[in-house]
Amino acid sequence: MLKLNGVAVAAPLPYKVIINDLDGESGRNARGDLIRDRIAIKRSINLEWGVLTNQEAKTILNAVSRIFFPVEYEDPQLGRTTKTFYVGDRDVPVLIETSSGIFYKGLAFNIIEM
Repeated sequence: MLKLNGVAVAAPLPYKVIINDLDGESGRNARGDLIRDRIAIKRSINLEWGVLTNQEAKTILNAVSRIFFPVEYEDPQLGRTTKTFYVGDRDVPVLIETSSGIFYKGLAFNIIEM
């Protein structure tokens, strides 16, 4: 379902694609009509995972460690596509540490199209 920097990762839930209009200078004319200068349409994706092993969390975090990286994902408007993104802050709560290792629940971050 999702490849971050070429790495297939565990399926995130929730997975939310946001379609953003980026505007240049906008304003209103003398009649009050909006004059809009849309310069681009970009995507951002909110990602969150359930319980992950230490290795799964490490794989995901390493995949988004570069400044920019390709993301292959299912876009609701474009279908299967690949675009270049960067990552926002990563929230990595520890769920539990057991004799089997450390587990994480709620690893979450947003990726934003370049």
